Amino acid sequence: QVQLVESGGGSVQAGGSLRLSCAALGRHFSNYVMGWYRQAPAKQRELVAAITSGGGTNYADSVKGRFTISRDNAKNMVYLQMNNLASEDTAVYYCAARSIVRPTYDYWGQGTQVTVSS
Repeated sequence: QVQLVESGGGSVQAGGSLRLSCAALGRHFSNYVMGWYRQAPAKQRELVAAITSGGGTNYADSVKGRFTISRDNAKNMVYLQMNNLASEDTAVYYCAARSIVRPTYDYWGQGTQVTVSS
């Protein structure tokens, strides 16, 4: 089991950058695939980026080239560097974890708000 705590959200103007951090409290962090989801008002939650324990990544098309997910297995941390932010990136961002043997994300953070003003 793992507990996730996000930080780093805030308000930024369009074109700016933010870095989200997620601390994973628990054991066997390297056994989890980590993801960042977001949910904008009146929209479904969507997967923004994910990273395997070995560093393999995938991204939503809408953020490719602008966002970078990374992890530090020694520190039980995962990050989302967001550059060239746009108003459509405004959402609550959630850190999530799933076991490498399960298809669904079972563990979620509380979410952190990102607001991009144009």
